Amino acid sequence: MRRSFLRVARAVTLLCVSLLALGSSSRIVAQQVPEDSLLLYAVTVNRTPMQNWGPGAGIYLGHGLVITAAHVVGMTLFTRPKVIILEQELSTRTIKRGDFEGVDLTLLSFDDSQLPLRYRLRQNPICKQDPYPGEEVVTIVPGHAVHSHVISPNVLPPWARKFSTVIADVAETGNSGSGVFDFQHKCLLGIMSRKISLYVINRTTKQRELKDIAKYFVPASVLASFIPAEYKLMQK
Repeated sequence: MRRSFLRVARAVTLLCVSLLALGSSSRIVAQQVPEDSLLLYAVTVNRTPMQNWGPGAGIYLGHGLVITAAHVVGMTLFTRPKVIILEQELSTRTIKRGDFEGVDLTLLSFDDSQLPLRYRLRQNPICKQDPYPGEEVVTIVPGHAVHSHVISPNVLPPWARKFSTVIADVAETGNSGSGVFDFQHKCLLGIMSRKISLYVINRTTKQRELKDIAKYFVPASVLASFIPAEYKLMQK
């Protein structure tokens, strides 16, 4: 009787351990799957010839549309930007161009017939709600996803508070043109525009140093209003 009890106890213990391992694995997958699915929207955007500071970033919206920061591609008439998706370099035409000091966005289009069907059917929803302080976000660039959070503009110097949608983790998150996604709803919350920096005194060297304190991104409401009506995609 005692041996039977011990066998049952061991079986129950093994079952519990297996369930815990499965639960842990499921949590890992649950954390990875959203990021993996969001990474499919990250594209490389380059000028022609390629800019000397390295590859640019953009976000695929679906239906052959890519949104990026205006200053990434500059004057598109002269820079003739191309997008790289699935290692294919594709020429673009400009649908609408903003500017760095105004609305830092440019909307490009390309012939998506060369993409696999799984890409052509994808639509990247723009969030209906603007970000709020404390919201968890994921920044997306090709091959790289970083978690961060929205911070209050009140922590910025007074001159910088006009940039009302900002995130922390400046060093790790994507640069201009990368996407900021609502982690919970998996929708596009904004496009990265610029770093916000200020000079501080190094306590050791007593020298002034430029320190990055936040990153501003163009929020969803501006994105939605920037895209012409005939190119509107779904919102979420």
